[in-house]
Amino acid sequence: MTTMTTHPETTIDAPAGVPWIDLVREFDATPDKVFRAHTDPELLKRWLGPRDLEMTVEEFDARTGGRYAYTHRRGEDAFEFYGSFHEVRENERIVQTFTFRGSPDAVALEILTLEPLPGGRTRLVIRSVGSSVEERDSAIASGMEHGIVDGYEKLDELLAEG
Repeated sequence: MTTMTTHPETTIDAPAGVPWIDLVREFDATPDKVFRAHTDPELLKRWLGPRDLEMTVEEFDARTGGRYAYTHRRGEDAFEFYGSFHEVRENERIVQTFTFRGSPDAVALEILTLEPLPGGRTRLVIRSVGSSVEERDSAIASGMEHGIVDGYEKLDELLAEG
């Protein structure tokens, strides 16, 4: 198993030979606040992705059967993503697809679970299952780790604001 720990509260595991990534991150906020930050497009665009990208949301219907589309921009470069919500269980779980428009055949299925912790904290657990080990490894090589860590640091700041 390959383990990348990039932040004291973030662990990213990419087991050898399987097409998934496991992500664990703890937050100093309750599950309802972490859930809202993942399902409210106005909050989402304040934290999702690295600091050097600006995000616009074209569509965001965070409910079972809903879909989303958003774009990250850096100068003239645009990175478009889209997917659908297969299950949205308030304050507990989100199951969605995730696709980068530049690689439409590389669809990932992401299962996000929120676990309440003592002291009003939350553990977020995500399993992202890609279409192949090669696609998963390509995502890792593209700097995915930086975007996750940077984004969750921004989410920490947003959650601290209340």
